[in-house]
Amino acid sequence: MKANGVTIDEVREVARRLPRAYEAVVRGRLKLRVGRIVWLAFSADETEMGFAFPKELREALVESDPDTFHMPGPADLRYNWAVVRLAAIDRDQMRDLVLDAWSMVVPQQVVDDFLRENEALD
Repeated sequence: MKANGVTIDEVREVARRLPRAYEAVVRGRLKLRVGRIVWLAFSADETEMGFAFPKELREALVESDPDTFHMPGPADLRYNWAVVRLAAIDRDQMRDLVLDAWSMVVPQQVVDDFLRENEALD
């Protein structure tokens, strides 16, 4: 099934529910942080979202669906980071990516408490 795509506002709606997450605008681009750690960032044209993702798994992710995912730019290759085209994913995929990215930057107890209190994100 072809994804309908998601918007930056749909991503923000999911992300703002997550404990310790907050928005920051840096050089005109929206980023989501926990503390000083950026775990989501949007391209200037809001068509792509960078997200926290294990470095050792991102090549496999990109190879699994190169029309959806791609590697970060050269300056970001050293980070746990990958990029997704928002038009290529649906809401369920977006929620999974957002939750997984956030889970990489908060303590496991915060994740466990959130999941216990919110069995599913709407």
